[in-house]
Amino acid sequence: MTWKIGNAAREKLAKLGVNRPFDLLLHLPLRYEDETHLYPIADAPLGQTVQVEGRVVHCQAQYRPRKALVCRIEDGGGEIFLRFLHFYPSQLKTLAEGKTVRALGELRHGYHGLEMVHPRYRVVGEEAPLAEALTPIYPTTAGLSQDSLRKHIRQALASENLADTLPEKLREQHRLADFAASLAYLHQPPPDAAQMALVERTHPAWQRLAFDELLAQQLSMRHHYRQRRSFDAPPLAPSGALSQAFLRSLPFALTGAQHKVLAEIRRDLGQPHPMQRLLQGDVGSGKTVVAALAALQAIENGYQAALMAPTEILAEQHFLKLAGWLEGLGVKTAWLASRLSAKEKRAALEKAASGEAQLVVGTHALFQEQVEFHNLAVAVIDEQHRFGVHQRLALRQKGRAAVHQLMMSATPIPRTLSMSYYADLDVSVIDELPPGRTPVLTRLVSDARRDEVVTRVRAACLDGRQAYWVCPLIEESETLQLKTAVETYETLATTFPDLNIGLVHGRLPGAEKAEVMAAFKRGDLHLLVATTVIEVGVDVPNASLMVIEHAERMGLSQLHQLRGRVGRGAMASVCLLLYQQPLSELARERLKIIHDSSDGFEIARRDLQLRGPGEFLGARQSGVPMLRVADLERDADLLDLARDTAQSLLQDYPEHAARHLERWLGGRQDYLKT
Repeated sequence: MTWKIGNAAREKLAKLGVNRPFDLLLHLPLRYEDETHLYPIADAPLGQTVQVEGRVVHCQAQYRPRKALVCRIEDGGGEIFLRFLHFYPSQLKTLAEGKTVRALGELRHGYHGLEMVHPRYRVVGEEAPLAEALTPIYPTTAGLSQDSLRKHIRQALASENLADTLPEKLREQHRLADFAASLAYLHQPPPDAAQMALVERTHPAWQRLAFDELLAQQLSMRHHYRQRRSFDAPPLAPSGALSQAFLRSLPFALTGAQHKVLAEIRRDLGQPHPMQRLLQGDVGSGKTVVAALAALQAIENGYQAALMAPTEILAEQHFLKLAGWLEGLGVKTAWLASRLSAKEKRAALEKAASGEAQLVVGTHALFQEQVEFHNLAVAVIDEQHRFGVHQRLALRQKGRAAVHQLMMSATPIPRTLSMSYYADLDVSVIDELPPGRTPVLTRLVSDARRDEVVTRVRAACLDGRQAYWVCPLIEESETLQLKTAVETYETLATTFPDLNIGLVHGRLPGAEKAEVMAAFKRGDLHLLVATTVIEVGVDVPNASLMVIEHAERMGLSQLHQLRGRVGRGAMASVCLLLYQQPLSELARERLKIIHDSSDGFEIARRDLQLRGPGEFLGARQSGVPMLRVADLERDADLLDLARDTAQSLLQDYPEHAARHLERWLGGRQDYLKT
């Protein structure tokens, strides 16, 4: 279809995500209004949206008790008042006495009797025809009327090629409705349509479009999965002497889950095409050990490995832990971060470029242009959702050939999200915690009981334990009025003159931040006041108490990550969530979930329900089309079917698969280059 739409209208449509004719057809109604029949005024049901018709017997502008245009109409059997709180003088002429008016709105009792407030209305002639289909109400934007949207969509329905992209055999096998008929039904439902099924999106027409959208996503992901497997990468023989020596040096044995995912990673690294594997594991499940063994598999084969983390605190934690583990085995490590002096940075760059450094650990500094590797073969990316698509790609391109990539996440990804937005990756899950990890007791505490919390923190610290006090902001905000880390630190330092207290936040100079963290880890500090920079990676077994300020303002995954900083030793641990009243419904729901569950996957599933995939995915959504029709929770069964069908289409019906991708992604099927 050729766009027959002016530039001004196109700009408005673009705000709704409509950039081509087919997008218009996917701009589906929020709800419907029934203009297909009239109710006699006397029989019209109260509390429902109904359509009535009557003759205007009186119409005037009133100014008490408030300004309003009130129009009384009757149909011979009853009368109602049409009331407009916002109106134009011209409406008085339009609604002049004697005119016949058809009005649609919610019928209710008013001051004078039955009334409709701000109904949709039009003046009609005798025996004006009724609508033949339900009237769709679309999401819109300022300056774009419902009538304009309906006109543009009718044009698209009439002119777009809506031939089915799925083989007839497959449609019949899965009992899928016809595509063109489904679109027509959703935009122009017949008078007897089941409105509840339409609004709740359970009608077969909705199901067909949801399935098609999920199928397009699966086809695109599988396409790129296959494409990556055509690249060359160095095959790395598994399990050499270094790996064995490393395992013998550990003071603990790997869990069964760690052994399982390690076998999957080793198998992938031995292939001549690049590994693209996502390693999921809840807080404290032992992902870093697995990452070390993946790096050793590259080093044993004469190659380099790199590990990238999103923050300097986390990256340095990884570096110190890995260097402590591996340098005794003769493995040379290097640390690269933006806070290093020019001399230190130059030395680290030279070690990476010459190959002297077999393992390089750092932040986003690793993928900057001046960083060169001698022969990088394995890239490990921790908290991968914190990095954008292009950042992860830049690191992977640092190798001479394609680089094996292991992405790690301590934010468990719900099954439906993993199957859809991560379908281009192989996924490994560490679903078992190491023995000895104690469950963390979570308590919700109103800010009104702050004094009790302060007393409890002091008692714990004097008893030889350590504590975190987490604040969401580092400086005062007039709009949010939250407690700040700096203010809290000063208050607690005054309150606890007998305790050693440290402060760490994102704007602290890197060296100072590192020294505070090191002091806390050594046990020199009783209490660490921090912003959420300590959300991931910090490992202090003696810290068994955490206080989180304004927990009602934080997301579920962030609360779960923070809570995971305690309970890392043998002592019973407690996380106190301080909240301020009044709580919104969303905040109340979040706090209830985090209080009731310590299962990261269940929390992630509920988080997805509350936030939707767009927020949950974070930086990964750069370039990844969001779902417009399908819903991952509601349509989970369709997702399973779409995944299986994608394989069948690519194998047996490649031309249908190509047409389906072109229809749904419109040339954007090459969006994902990671």
